[in-house]
Amino acid sequence: MKTVKFQFFAILALALFITSCLTVEKKQYTFQFTGSNSGKLTIKYINIYASGVDSASQITDDFNDLKSNYIAGDKIELDYPGATNIVKRLFEENGQLCAEVTMDFPDLASARLYQYDKKSPIMFCMNTAFDTETYLESSGLYGGDYMPVVFFDGESKVLKLTTKISTADSLSVSLIDEWKRNK
Repeated sequence: MKTVKFQFFAILALALFITSCLTVEKKQYTFQFTGSNSGKLTIKYINIYASGVDSASQITDDFNDLKSNYIAGDKIELDYPGATNIVKRLFEENGQLCAEVTMDFPDLASARLYQYDKKSPIMFCMNTAFDTETYLESSGLYGGDYMPVVFFDGESKVLKLTTKISTADSLSVSLIDEWKRNK
């Protein structure tokens, strides 16, 4: 019985390592306020690629996942349920496949921001980011590992934040060629 369980978990672990994963190198957030707590959020995904790739069919599968779940699907809408006027696009920049999502937010919470009161900074908590993001830079101040919050001036009309998601390695393949074939 123990041997069967071990074999099952060994096969499961191997399957997880064999399958590829759709990922991105960096994300850039730009929050532009048009009202007191409302505005437009633009998220730019830089260098979309498949990691852990060992076959061409995995690249195609990951690209199809990108198109069906993120571009044509409702993954972004589910991640930002209060947002409206969501527009998504794929494009090439610097030889890499990138994506851009723009949306209107009616309040801070819809853009995943928080402000205690009008005198307080506007805050973005890195722990609530979707893709295990790591802080790179911003137009605000980062509280660090013990306080993973970016504090923005509450009077600013434009807030900028760049995060790192992953680093490509020898088993990573850019999806740019797949996008060009499907354009």
